[in-house]
Amino acid sequence: MILKTYEFLKKKKLTDSTYLLFGNNEGYQNEIQSRILEFKSEAKILRYDEKEFFENYNTILSELYNKSFFETEKIILISRVTDKTSQFIYEILDKELEDTTIILKAGILEKKSKLRSIFEKNKSLICIPFYTDDQKTLISLASNFFRESNISVSFELINALVERCNGNRGYLENELKKIKLYSEGKKVIVLKDIFILTNLTENINVSELVDNCLSKNQKKIIKIINENNYNNEDCILITRTFLSKLKRLKNLRANFDKNNDLEGTISNHKPPIFWKDKHMVAEQIRKMGLKEINNLIIKMSNLELLIKENSTNSLNILYDFILGNCIEPNN
Repeated sequence: MILKTYEFLKKKKLTDSTYLLFGNNEGYQNEIQSRILEFKSEAKILRYDEKEFFENYNTILSELYNKSFFETEKIILISRVTDKTSQFIYEILDKELEDTTIILKAGILEKKSKLRSIFEKNKSLICIPFYTDDQKTLISLASNFFRESNISVSFELINALVERCNGNRGYLENELKKIKLYSEGKKVIVLKDIFILTNLTENINVSELVDNCLSKNQKKIIKIINENNYNNEDCILITRTFLSKLKRLKNLRANFDKNNDLEGTISNHKPPIFWKDKHMVAEQIRKMGLKEINNLIIKMSNLELLIKENSTNSLNILYDFILGNCIEPNN
């Protein structure tokens, strides 16, 4: 049975025992997982990834079916699951497992996924999808945090904070926790404080690299790459920043094509564009048409998959992409 996140958050107690949390919003997944664990605060938690779980499959099943009299309530948490785990769900579907909660966590599962289908069709199983937060949702999340913490900030600062977190809810929540912990009771926070209290300097370098790639500024691209010691782990953050900015640029370019008013297109965009970024965004709109932007979105999505499949060589793959797509031929 499909359950929306807001429906789950309304629950006062848990009456279900088997959950599938899937989608590309890991930060929100972790938030809902924590809520389930709060309901079961006395339970023993057994954590596995899918590979480890199936390596010990028979032993785990035996322990589930032969519960000790003295054993306490338990939670089995399995991460990075795929359709392979449907074997386990079929195995336990008609069994009564006392005092046992099962949480499965997955990335994106297509509609044809066997595991997803089992959960969606069975009323005794709970399936909660998690989709990428839009900027409006993240701005609301940050605004509520500052209001509840009695900290006065400008909307421009909130917008900058959200944008620098590149649409990552988990990253934003971590940075907000740091602000709350280290702000030392300040009632007013300015942009300079944000840079001191968080790790946004690193993200600014990523954001600056992507902005200059979309502006096809060869000298600046090479300078940023040379000045920053990027590694293979940075590549997913860079590709997701690319996708986030490309999707925004697509909307901006489409609006510009309708009204032919560059300044108005940028000024009226929601959520507002940080004032320091407006010149760069204007340059991107002038240089890239909708067809090129759409092609880059497709290429970038494919690039992210390629990087995940070749993690040890991802930096070289990313640099090849930048050289091939973000530098004008006459540069």
